[in-house]
Amino acid sequence: MRTFARWALGAAMVFAGISHLFWARKEFRAQVPDWVVDATPLDEDAVVLASGAVEIALGTALVALPSQRRRMGALLAAFFVAVLPGNWAQFTHRRDGFGLDTDVKRLVRLFFQPALVAWALWSTRTPRD
Repeated sequence: MRTFARWALGAAMVFAGISHLFWARKEFRAQVPDWVVDATPLDEDAVVLASGAVEIALGTALVALPSQRRRMGALLAAFFVAVLPGNWAQFTHRRDGFGLDTDVKRLVRLFFQPALVAWALWSTRTPRD
């Protein structure tokens, strides 16, 4: 079951990463906090492209490097924590994206972030961990 969950998460991450690069760039820009653009030399689009590349790399590594699954799970969990400010910014600034067009929908989405962290950690542990 953990292997299936890890592979499913890896596939989802690769799909999400590719969507960052192509068809969903505008939607993902709604999640880039203003302070990231102000504090770095990157614009919103560059942040979306970079995060997409990271998602592709992490998703691929989850599947292609089974001997490193614990490390990849920890990195992916950290990534999910790192993108939480983007989800928070989308909520607090009332930015629509991905059908999240109400405050309630944007708030509910925030509660899925801990589930993603748990999925990354659980699916990359061995039964004896």
